Amino acid sequence: MNDTFVADTASGKVRGRAEGGVAVCKGIPYAAPPLGALRFRPPTPVSPWSGVRDAFEYGPSCPQTSARPQGWAQEPSLSEDCLYLNVWTPDAVARARRPVMVWMHGGGYSIGSGSWPVYDGTALARRGDVVVVTVNHRLGILGFLDLKEQGGADFASSGNAGMLALVAAFRWVRDNIASFGGDASNVTIFGESGGGAKVSTLLAMPAARGLFHRAIVQSGPGLRVRSPGQAVELAASVVSGLGIAAGDIRALQALPVEKLSDAHAKLGRAAVFAFSPVLDDADLPDHPGSAIKNGTAADVPMIIGTNRDEATLFLAMNGAKDAAALEGDGLRTKLAVLGDAAPAIIDAYRASRPGASPYDVLVAIESDRMMRIPSIELAERKLAGGTAPVYMYLFRWASGPLGSAHGFEIAFAFDNARPPVMPASAGRQALAERMSEAWLAFAHRGTPDHAGIPAWPVYSKGDRATMIFDRGPSSIEHDPCRADRAAWDAAKAPTGMPV
Repeated sequence: MNDTFVADTASGKVRGRAEGGVAVCKGIPYAAPPLGALRFRPPTPVSPWSGVRDAFEYGPSCPQTSARPQGWAQEPSLSEDCLYLNVWTPDAVARARRPVMVWMHGGGYSIGSGSWPVYDGTALARRGDVVVVTVNHRLGILGFLDLKEQGGADFASSGNAGMLALVAAFRWVRDNIASFGGDASNVTIFGESGGGAKVSTLLAMPAARGLFHRAIVQSGPGLRVRSPGQAVELAASVVSGLGIAAGDIRALQALPVEKLSDAHAKLGRAAVFAFSPVLDDADLPDHPGSAIKNGTAADVPMIIGTNRDEATLFLAMNGAKDAAALEGDGLRTKLAVLGDAAPAIIDAYRASRPGASPYDVLVAIESDRMMRIPSIELAERKLAGGTAPVYMYLFRWASGPLGSAHGFEIAFAFDNARPPVMPASAGRQALAERMSEAWLAFAHRGTPDHAGIPAWPVYSKGDRATMIFDRGPSSIEHDPCRADRAAWDAAKAPTGMPV
């Protein structure tokens, strides 16, 4: 492979280079910079350029807070001009027709980018003969400030501008990925945490239909989105707090982006969840869980799964390991979100974990409340909405005090379980091979089966077959942690992340 190569796109030629045995283009614009009069508006096409544009460096990330969980990467650069994507391909030979895997990054709807080292697509493209795409898009206040009541029809989509940017990225893939050896008729979207919720939401968006064909949701079951009333009320509060008259959109568009970022940050600990997609008759007419149950993704096979110890990351951020605070009624206080259902859930988890500490019980309950139980619900709604298969997994590989925490599976799915992402070991590499090969098989054929794991049955409510990814060989368990799941069914307790 030559050191550099040139690929054609509809907007102009781009020059990439070889990295780690694959061809890479970074920082390709997929929509016009959403600046000035385009702020809060749906994405518009890129202006064509002449000559050859170098695509050697990641594009800027959307402006966002620097506060994030320990170990999460900071962004290499920030700018409101952030609508860029990155492509890794084994060889940029036009019309090679390789499967395409498009990654939705995590960080809720407020932080993150497609530029993190753990998302580097080199190893996945090289191992699986696929084209990997990661995307930066509008986040937080820039992507989800609902101004339709203040700005009228021109801003009717402002509450979903961040999601519409992703749709624009898929359209770019449809129109251009053949030049990078990809097959636009075989696109798998996958994402973790907020990225998984984005995948769930895209399954419900009319504008996204037909732009992808398979989906993987890793620890991000987005069943519901924000109501119009919530979104309009938040927008009014934000605009007022900025000292701008209601309806003065031009003044809002003229503000330095730093003032908007500051307004977002002033929401405090709720800031990461403050902005997210909004129900809207045109862009998102129903909650994803309801839309999927009603068949909007009837023909889209899915992989859905979670990690055993999802909650340790969040609890560590909130100092919840104070043993004294969990004594007596402390555990119930920490689980106040469960309301009257808390005692029954606590009793069930204590019964299934004899001798477990209050903190371990809290981790198990919160992990299931936030991720596993709503992921099961997502799978069952998907089964109700069509005949395309669903495959379920549970990631149990654990390391250090956080166990198998939220996000730990990403490096394994990307075959990046090595430096600079994590220390190398034969065991980590073996698990990365098993997990990434399953994701790659799914992208190629619509089923995750491969020679390195046992046959992976389709998920059903009858046997709830679940692939276990852990140290040692992978295995199938039927209805893992059945008693815990049954307790949630009986208690009808609230589950899921805030919307």
